[in-house]
Amino acid sequence: MTARIVVAAPASGHGKTSVATGLLAAFAARGLVVSPHKVGPDYIDPGYHALAAGRPGRTLDPWLVGEERLVPLFKHAVAKPVPADLAVIEGVMGLYDGAAGRGEFASTAHVARVLDAPVLLVVDSTAMGRSVAALVKGFAGFDPRIRVGGVILNRVGSDRHEMILRQALGELGIPVLGAIRRHDALATPSRHLGLVPAAERSGEAVDVVRGLGAVVADAVDLDAVLALARSAPSLPGGAWNPDDEIAGVVGSRFERVGPRPVIAMAGGAAFTFSYAETAELLTAAGADVVTVDPRIDEALPQDTTGLVIGGGFPEIYAEELSANEPLRNAVSVQAAAGTAIVAECAGLLYLARSLDDRQMCGVLATDARMTGRLTLGYREATAMSDSVITTTGTTVRGHEFHRTACTPGAGITPAWEWSAADGTRHREGFVQGTVHASYLHLHWASTPGAALGLVEAARGTAAARREVKA
Repeated sequence: MTARIVVAAPASGHGKTSVATGLLAAFAARGLVVSPHKVGPDYIDPGYHALAAGRPGRTLDPWLVGEERLVPLFKHAVAKPVPADLAVIEGVMGLYDGAAGRGEFASTAHVARVLDAPVLLVVDSTAMGRSVAALVKGFAGFDPRIRVGGVILNRVGSDRHEMILRQALGELGIPVLGAIRRHDALATPSRHLGLVPAAERSGEAVDVVRGLGAVVADAVDLDAVLALARSAPSLPGGAWNPDDEIAGVVGSRFERVGPRPVIAMAGGAAFTFSYAETAELLTAAGADVVTVDPRIDEALPQDTTGLVIGGGFPEIYAEELSANEPLRNAVSVQAAAGTAIVAECAGLLYLARSLDDRQMCGVLATDARMTGRLTLGYREATAMSDSVITTTGTTVRGHEFHRTACTPGAGITPAWEWSAADGTRHREGFVQGTVHASYLHLHWASTPGAALGLVEAARGTAAARREVKA
């Protein structure tokens, strides 16, 4: 079984992403095949992980995919494209912070327990002395099912500071596996939704990742970290398989026959939010998946009959997206002609009439604007109608993550309904012909029927267009 370790912290801001990315880069530089993972629904951190590891960064979120899929998805990830020697799993928030009101569920500790993986605790030691031992002892002893196997001290101020910290932790019997000094030059820039995605930073991001790898290699006992990771036992069961998931859709009303339809997926700097399993499921369902960049590509791929526009930061690139009139018009024409389109969050904004007064595709009768309010959280939603990805009454689990708002927020036929924190029912999104658009992010590993539905809708459109040409 692949060696594995969970990089956790007492809270957000202690440096988990920098340490996890640095570990991936340092071990990759040693010649190990490393598999990157992130606890929670995050899309941004996995982008840095992918740069370091040279393979997709994948999320592990019990809320989105179900606890029962964590081990199968993990086994799938560590085996693709080639078997990994080591998996590094970056946690979310503090070690024991889970979904609000649900205890440990969806926390880093929850995932570490399910994966039976040791924890490497990253502690920001700024302005801290012997008290670091009390902090670490509390986290190590809080849940006996969680094995904190080592500590990495981050943002250490001096040799003397490091000595004080090491002496304090020496009383606990939990080894210090690294002490990293303050390196402000390697900080990753943030904005309204967190870190700036690696795909937007291009060469600069590559340099930062390389720098993090060098810092970690110099300050961390990599052999000890690897030995701790190798102490994780084998996991039962098999790997998740997209072909099996598609074949196993129960009660499917679809038949996979005919030529493979072309489904375009939005990419580039404005649309960086996508789970790797989405494209894998679409391919397994019978589609040819091709990437399109709405900022610069002036046409959709030839013979496109399906389009997926995921999340990202269209608000940052609104001027460029608006200026690319040929593609905006092409998307609008395709929507009117029955092309199956699924849009999440950023995709919803792109299909709107406008975004911050800049013209978008005009597929949906709504206008989007940046706000000062962050909308963030898990949702359990019910489909309000049949669409290309679901049927009426289907319940899904997803998450919202945005600072924009649409007016109106729902169409004549909303996409979803869910209960807000105060108990009120909330309707959101748009189902309009073959278009499904919403703020809700889904992980299709938990709803493989969505991929099959989209592909079959795209196949049907392709067949109809061939008949017209004939």
